[in-house]
Amino acid sequence: MRIRHLAYVSLMALALAGCNDALDTASVDLSKVKNKVEQPLPSHILADMAKKGMDRNSPIMIRIFKEEGAMEVLKANQNSRFEVIASYSICAWSGRLGPKVKEGDRQAPEGFYMLTPANLNPNSKYYLAINTGFPNRYDAANGRTGNNLMIHGACSSSGCYSMTDQQVLEIYAFARDAFKGGQKAVQLEAFPFRMTAENMWKHRLSSNIEFWKMLKVGYDNFEVTKRPPEVEVCEKKYVFNQQASGPFNASGKCPVMTTPPALQTALATYDKQYQADYATATKKFDGMAWYDPSEAERKAVVAKQRKGHDIAYAPTGTALAAGKMMKVADLESMMSNQSAQQVARGGTVASPTTTASIRLANAAPSAAAQQAGGPLVAANVPANVPIPMANPMNSGPVVNPLAYAQNPAVETAQTEPPKKPPFWKFWAKSE
Repeated sequence: MRIRHLAYVSLMALALAGCNDALDTASVDLSKVKNKVEQPLPSHILADMAKKGMDRNSPIMIRIFKEEGAMEVLKANQNSRFEVIASYSICAWSGRLGPKVKEGDRQAPEGFYMLTPANLNPNSKYYLAINTGFPNRYDAANGRTGNNLMIHGACSSSGCYSMTDQQVLEIYAFARDAFKGGQKAVQLEAFPFRMTAENMWKHRLSSNIEFWKMLKVGYDNFEVTKRPPEVEVCEKKYVFNQQASGPFNASGKCPVMTTPPALQTALATYDKQYQADYATATKKFDGMAWYDPSEAERKAVVAKQRKGHDIAYAPTGTALAAGKMMKVADLESMMSNQSAQQVARGGTVASPTTTASIRLANAAPSAAAQQAGGPLVAANVPANVPIPMANPMNSGPVVNPLAYAQNPAVETAQTEPPKKPPFWKFWAKSE
């Protein structure tokens, strides 16, 4: 039975590798683009918007899934629900699954980030760029460091999410149009993978699992409401869609918080389905776990794609294509050997799997409260679940949105958007 499961995973990996063979999916001829900053979205996307009841300038959000190598742009329809309007294969991201912790670790950020017009860089040396806003308040409270973390073109990454020039041209246009429509901040959600019950089981041995469970709460809130969650930080943790008795302090004690009753009911339904799916995954992959491949292993999957391109063009294959399911004992042995080899070379160990996490992660999670970070998965829930008004997660001085135009040499923008006014004001109209 396990052999059959492994065969299935291998076939899926090959299929995904084939999908990644065509990274330049956009149809725009860049040589004919006269003004990349004002380049309109392709007619086929505009036509799809019309079919889905979306206004050209309605708000957007962006979701990233590292393992799948996918970036999605979601847009608000006439019911103020967000749905996918465009999907892209990420051309390159560096490091392994897991958050960025410090400058120079080559990790791409994971978490919830707010993008304002000041985060758009029309003068990037990587064709076009959008600053991710790293570090945000959560990152800063936890001592995480780094800067210049972008979504940009050129397909070359050292901690960024790099797209092809054709792809970033479209993504930039989506953000530009939304800002023109009055959106104050675009929510960027960067996840290690699609946070399904099966994926959470596969990655249960990772040393990052507790961090991912916390992100999962925000992921699930969106799956229930189909709206970007209100994100706050307190006690160095993310919290989502909470009604609070007082202000939030990223490093300070959380105020008394409650989840809106309708949302709490919907999340309970969501959790019930998750528990059933997790139990199924437990039986399906009994004694197995996922090996998260290195960046070098991902690059090897798509090595042929570099032919005919500039030397800086460095696509990375998906972690699904380069990784594999293994017996837990074999995985632990492999990671121990890799750690020993790294130490022998004089490096430091940053293993995605630890012996301690293997010992502690074999039990299925309980149906914990939503804010405790218990994993959940989608289920049929009411379409009109109310959630509180949203406020930008970051705070700080207001930055001139024309900063790039004034100083084209600057590659990064101030990443802290204004705290007021609230973004996505249309929520209040639809409640």
